Amino acid sequence: MNVRRAQIEDAAEACVVLRRSIAELCYLDHGGDGEHLAKWLSNKTEENVRSWILGSHMFVAVEAGRIVGVAGMNNSGRVGLNYVSPDARFRGVSKALMLCLEDNARTLGIAECSLESSKTALRFYKALGYVPSTESDAGQVSDSMANMLSKRLEPSEISNSHIAGDSDPPN
Repeated sequence: MNVRRAQIEDAAEACVVLRRSIAELCYLDHGGDGEHLAKWLSNKTEENVRSWILGSHMFVAVEAGRIVGVAGMNNSGRVGLNYVSPDARFRGVSKALMLCLEDNARTLGIAECSLESSKTALRFYKALGYVPSTESDAGQVSDSMANMLSKRLEPSEISNSHIAGDSDPPN
């Protein structure tokens, strides 16, 4: 598996991964409720994915020439996307993407990453060191109070991962 910066040509395939991951893996969150699922998927369009690639820090995990994971964060370190293809679940894809986002945040001088976790992914993020945040709001994942998490990034925690396509790996 290779993690690299997303390219505009990745938008269609990345969009499919996002939509399948939500529909097939996040049942605990949407409960099969078509209205809730439609709301969650409503902004997961190829056009929006293109704009996210251009306007934020997006990465894809690629295996055997296919995108198996998509993650992204904004310039403040807020992780807005971290989804894995159902075909690649439990193979370290999400973890590799999160480590990449965290390394990228450190490179940008960001000291903390934050995110809204689905119920499905809550244990995963806590295992990576994310803790409940004082920030809370009704999030897009559910109509109830969101699972807002954050993690302080220590400079010494920079992993040895290399983002393919970058001219200089993180220090």
